[in-house]
Amino acid sequence: MDIVTVTDIINETKNIKTIKFNWPKKPEPGQFVMVWIPEVDEVPMSISFSGEESGITVLDVGEATWALHNLKTGDVMGIRGPYGRGFDLKGKNILAIGGGSGTAALALAVSKALADRKKVRCALGAKTSDELLFRKRFAALGAEVHIATDDGSEGHHGFVTQLAEQLISKKKPDLIIACGPEPMLKAVADTALKAGIKCQCSLERYMKCGMGLCGSCQCGKYTVCMDGPVFTAEELVGTEDFGKWKRDPSGKRVGLC
Repeated sequence: MDIVTVTDIINETKNIKTIKFNWPKKPEPGQFVMVWIPEVDEVPMSISFSGEESGITVLDVGEATWALHNLKTGDVMGIRGPYGRGFDLKGKNILAIGGGSGTAALALAVSKALADRKKVRCALGAKTSDELLFRKRFAALGAEVHIATDDGSEGHHGFVTQLAEQLISKKKPDLIIACGPEPMLKAVADTALKAGIKCQCSLERYMKCGMGLCGSCQCGKYTVCMDGPVFTAEELVGTEDFGKWKRDPSGKRVGLC
């Protein structure tokens, strides 16, 4: 484990913050790390910034993320990793679909694809416009950014999957990458398979160890922390769990809400 010092904290939305720190490792786009908050917990996080400073982008949803949101510049935390399988960015035209805080897992992939002179369209969704993540960042990098909001406060009025279908009908991408709520990923995977488009989804699951030991992140035959978190659409739709079941902190198999 690497002990790092917080160098900057950025308020991205009303309930999402980016925490930056100096960390020499260079993860592949889509990989994750285990973040240790002293005296609180250890949780998995996607790396959303890498370079001179690394960063994680955190939605406040519980005790550990609340503790991360309350860190200050100069505080320390532990970083273990990077772990898992990231995105394989083949193709010249990429459609990146992000739902809510899941957009953070796409950040390095979008940045790398644009740096490699690929064409990137981003379909970003949130409940309301105030909760949209990284739209200015992606646009500044050169991506073509499209917006969907559940309440119609900006862009397409409806789900980001509906917006994605419109973008696909206008121009078929070589590759779709996506991260967000699992029902969204299921819809994206189904659409991609039907259209014959290669698709990779970053799957979120409860993780305790990050090394395939505890089994808490199991999805069908896959251990998400080892076999993923990025999976092809074919891999995911071939499991009985995807879009239907997850595991709670005790390891019990429960239905997706």
